[in-house]
Amino acid sequence: MKNVYEKILFNRKNNHKMLAILLDPDQCQGSLLSAILDALKKGIPDFIFVGGSHINSSVDNLIAALKKEIEVPIVLFPGNASQFSQEADALLYLSLISGRNAEYLIGQHVISSFAIKQSGIEVISTAYVLIDGGKVSAVEYMSNTRSIPREKKEIVVSTALAGELLGMQMIYFEAGSGAIFPVPKEVISYVKSFTSIPIAVGGGIQTTEKLKECFDAGADIAVVGNLFEIYPDKIQDFIYFTHQYNEKTTLV
Repeated sequence: MKNVYEKILFNRKNNHKMLAILLDPDQCQGSLLSAILDALKKGIPDFIFVGGSHINSSVDNLIAALKKEIEVPIVLFPGNASQFSQEADALLYLSLISGRNAEYLIGQHVISSFAIKQSGIEVISTAYVLIDGGKVSAVEYMSNTRSIPREKKEIVVSTALAGELLGMQMIYFEAGSGAIFPVPKEVISYVKSFTSIPIAVGGGIQTTEKLKECFDAGADIAVVGNLFEIYPDKIQDFIYFTHQYNEKTTLV
């Protein structure tokens, strides 16, 4: 499937909120993978993101298992240059612009650029911004960077705006896997008022109430992952809520 970004832009234009389920190949194996697939057969999200901060298992194997059972756009969410698969539908080309580690600003991109170009995969240039979620996240530790304090919304908006002005196609706010606190709704709405590209938000969205707050604040895509590794049966609750949220918005 091509034109994932066009789908994002179309939905954003029509105020249609999107849910992405993030799956970590290291975690999604055996009985957990079976439970997740069973849940996804009952209803699918807008996207499935595949990736993680530190991966030992095969990205290809997980994508193959997903594509065998369900039809949904699969988007790579890579933690480094090695986490690539030509089987995915698109790639979030993440530049960690909230940090000052050149390796994750441009270094990993230089390593991977030829393979990505030759593959023909759809690339979505993404400004990746870490927001303090109440504990040190895996991505913060692995990238040797610091997240932006959650109360510093001026720094957050300046960082996001810099990403947009550099030509990036999307902003991704990350509070971290299993975050205690999600990205503040005030930060999301503040950034929304200054930028014009899609906003994805992940980390700490543990309930449909938090999902609603995320959407209400202006996020175009909510990304949920860690919760479903513990409670895969909750996948359908989030998919159903997103569907209902969009229906109510359409009727207004």
